[in-house]
Amino acid sequence: MRLIVRRITLCQRTLPARVANNSGRTPSKTVPQLRNVHGMSAKDHPNNAPGVPMIYPPTFERLQIKYMNPLVKRLARLMPGVAKVRHRGRKSGKTYETVVTPFRKGNVLAIALGHGKTDWVKNVLAANEADVLFGKRTVHIVNPRIVPAGGDAYGLPYMARVQARKMGVLVADIA
Repeated sequence: MRLIVRRITLCQRTLPARVANNSGRTPSKTVPQLRNVHGMSAKDHPNNAPGVPMIYPPTFERLQIKYMNPLVKRLARLMPGVAKVRHRGRKSGKTYETVVTPFRKGNVLAIALGHGKTDWVKNVLAANEADVLFGKRTVHIVNPRIVPAGGDAYGLPYMARVQARKMGVLVADIA
């Protein structure tokens, strides 16, 4: 019976309730169709906001969150080109750290938003500030704003301008 319940979850189909709940009766109701979270496309994902499209597929995002980020978080201060954004949650007030690839030009810091408008971006925009940890150095950023995909990326670092053609970019001033 466990196999049948697992099959319902994996196949995402509607089956009679007697199979799903293991009762011997034959009821007239059927089990409602389950939401297919793993088959969601990037355009249907909640992080896909106007002007800030989600470029990476949700499968890659889940892989990165579950396996890659915990490893990279520990090694971020040793890896060139990788930094951590330390921000405060807008609802919980808890401090979070997120691994990013920032680009700096003068007093401007740019971070490409390939995953769309994620929670850390919303937290930084709500707080209007954050700290970015480059190895042992910490930089405080203020006045964060989003340059939408295909928007005016004049004055940004070269790699941020290239990425701004297809994805949104978080731009902030270094205090």
